[in-house]
Amino acid sequence: MLAYPASMTSFTLRSANAAKTHCDAVVVGLVQGEEGVEVAPGGADVAGAYGRKLRPLLATLGLTGKAGEVAKIPTGGVLVSPLLVLVGVGADVTPSAVRRAAGVAARSVTNAASVGVALPADTPDLVRAVTEGYALGGYSFTTYKTSTAESTAPGDVVVLSPHARKKDTVAAFKLAQVVSAAVSTTRDWVNVPPGDLTPPAFADAVLAAHRDLTKGRGAPKVSITVHDEKALADLGCGGILGVGQGSSAPPRLVEISYSPKGATTHLALVGKGITFDSGGLTIKPGASMATMKSDMAGAAAVVQATFAIARLGLPVRVSTFVPMAENMVNGSATRPGDVLSMYGGTTVEVSNTDAEGRLVLGDALVRATEVEPDLILDVATLTGAMVVALGERVAGVMGSEQIVAQVLDAGRVSGEELWPMPIPEAMDARIRSSKIADLAQHDWVRWGGGLFAAAFLREFTGGLPWAHLDIAGPSYNSGGAWGHTTTGGTGFAVATLVDVARAIAVTD
Repeated sequence: MLAYPASMTSFTLRSANAAKTHCDAVVVGLVQGEEGVEVAPGGADVAGAYGRKLRPLLATLGLTGKAGEVAKIPTGGVLVSPLLVLVGVGADVTPSAVRRAAGVAARSVTNAASVGVALPADTPDLVRAVTEGYALGGYSFTTYKTSTAESTAPGDVVVLSPHARKKDTVAAFKLAQVVSAAVSTTRDWVNVPPGDLTPPAFADAVLAAHRDLTKGRGAPKVSITVHDEKALADLGCGGILGVGQGSSAPPRLVEISYSPKGATTHLALVGKGITFDSGGLTIKPGASMATMKSDMAGAAAVVQATFAIARLGLPVRVSTFVPMAENMVNGSATRPGDVLSMYGGTTVEVSNTDAEGRLVLGDALVRATEVEPDLILDVATLTGAMVVALGERVAGVMGSEQIVAQVLDAGRVSGEELWPMPIPEAMDARIRSSKIADLAQHDWVRWGGGLFAAAFLREFTGGLPWAHLDIAGPSYNSGGAWGHTTTGGTGFAVATLVDVARAIAVTD
């Protein structure tokens, strides 16, 4: 079992004067104002300490306040802190802009034992943004590093807010810490090399996280079941078994249930857990396999979102279904032209073994319908077509109109970028184009591949309210860090799922 180093940074919420805060560094935001660069809300005490000297200093440094900009200035006794870190917020002080600025600041402050963060934090949403941004922007994955160098992350981060003692501010601060921890663990799982996170190993990692969640007095009550390959055969999960039969590491189906007292709404979550995707017999080009350890990002997201919802004690019942398989090549692998019998009996003709995610999700979605939830959300790194359509930072959302709207609203709160996509009526004919089975898994038409996949998944939702999140683009960052998003697994969708649960809990 792999051990993931826990964060040694503690976060504190205070309403102190930023200019007089005893920290090794203090972070202040800059905004692009109508008359040039200005100190962002939260930094007034620091601006007052510098007085008229500040504007010429900013001009000398060439600072404009644009997002991503950062400068470090020795304070020379002007502030109690010896170091001032100025970070650009952009033109608009929104939670998303502040979250990104806090992430940039976290990577810019090194070898400081303590940091005071005086970014805009005069509302609960901004306090959450500052806390999440700093926690996630400073994330690093070091499990496989042999260096014995100590971490440069600060031991203490003090989030400064004028409303630090208010109940809703404290609640937002707690929410941010729970969400950022869940996102960080999701990133950890996605970043593990695929040989070390096979389906059995992934299931074991979820079991270990579940034990940690449920231990101790007052811990939430969450049940978990792991179905191995024999149980999957007994259940008739032909999609999961069909994808996993080419691998020496057998598939798994993990099912999690959180049923708190007083819950009036039942949310079902389904996540794609392909621990490595070679493409199967429809094999991928070598370069396209480079990031395929991340094909289980949807599964990691729904598990960690479920555990975060339980930690927060939200009065929402959650049933989570996580199919895990490794899509590999051997003499037993599913062939193009094979027909699989899915859980529930629907038959599917396979024509592209590299379109495997929809097969494992089909089984899990039918399992989800059997618990009769009020809504179903599935999260998957499903199609390259969605990346072509929306790029690498935006996820597509498809499904029932009302549920799609709820997901988009949650994304606006969480700061994750989502965009609605259609499931055109013409897709019905395409998914029924097989001449020998109930459904065609793929049809090799280049256009609308992501929409075809969503239409296919809809066949397994039993007509229940449902939305599909295709996170193929934003789930993994192959480039450099930006905002609070670091290189590698991003943990995308965790925060949005938690905010969906928060919204339906408030509604009821």
